[in-house]
Amino acid sequence: MRRLLRFSTLSFLVVYGVVRFSDDEGTAAAREVAGKAARLLESRRPRTAEEVGYSASGVDGVEVLRVTGTATHDGDGVELLVRTPGFGYEGVLAPERYEVRRCFEIRVSPEAEWDQEPRRVGCPDGPVLSFPPPPEPPRLPYEELRAELPRVPKGGRADEAAVRRAVAALDMDPKIRTEVKADGDRVGVLLLVPGNGFDAQDCLLARVEPGTTEVWSPSRIQRMPGEGGCSVGNALNPAPPPH
Repeated sequence: MRRLLRFSTLSFLVVYGVVRFSDDEGTAAAREVAGKAARLLESRRPRTAEEVGYSASGVDGVEVLRVTGTATHDGDGVELLVRTPGFGYEGVLAPERYEVRRCFEIRVSPEAEWDQEPRRVGCPDGPVLSFPPPPEPPRLPYEELRAELPRVPKGGRADEAAVRRAVAALDMDPKIRTEVKADGDRVGVLLLVPGNGFDAQDCLLARVEPGTTEVWSPSRIQRMPGEGGCSVGNALNPAPPPH
C-alpha cells in the first residue's frame, strides 16, 4: 500500500509538472507575440492614441482591449492593454497542443524602455476595440500641375504671375502648401504636404524656364527632414541625386 501511494504521488507530481510547464510555455509564447507588437510600435514619430491602436490591431494575433492616453508625445504616452495567443503542449505519452490567451500592457512613448518586455496583467471584460485607419495624406496633383504650367519658348522669359495663376487654378487640398519664386528668366514651384518632422515629406517641384517645363518629386532621401529636397530652391537649382 505504501509503495502504491508513493507511485500515485509521483505520478501526480509528474503530470502536474508537465501541465504547469506547458502553461508557462503557452504564456511565454503569448508574451512573445505581445513583445513583437511592442517592437513594431517603437518609433520616435509622434502618433495619436488612435493611430497606435490601429497599428497594434494590425499585428497578427493581437487584440486591443484598452487604450489609455492621447498621444505618444503627451505626458506618459499611450498605454495599450492587449490580448495575445500562446500555444503549449500537455500530456506525457501523447502530448496535445492547446491554446492560451494572456493579457499584457505595452507603453508607447519616446521615454519607454527600448525593446521592453510587456507586463502581464489580468484580462478585463469587454469587447475587442477597433480603430479607423488614419486619414490618407492629400494627393499632390502631378498631372494637373504639369498640364497647367505655361510653356515658354527659347529666348523668352517665364512670367511669375502666370505661374502663380496656374498654381492657383489647381483644385488642391488646403493642407498643401505652395511656394512660387522667380530667379532671372526662370520660375520655381513647390507643392508641399507638411510632414511630422520624422518621416520623408511629400512634395512636388516644378521649374518653368525658356524651352523647358519640368515637374518631378525628389528622391526619398532628399525628402527627409533637414535634407532640403522639398524647397523651392531645390526646384530652381536641383541638388544632385544621392549616391
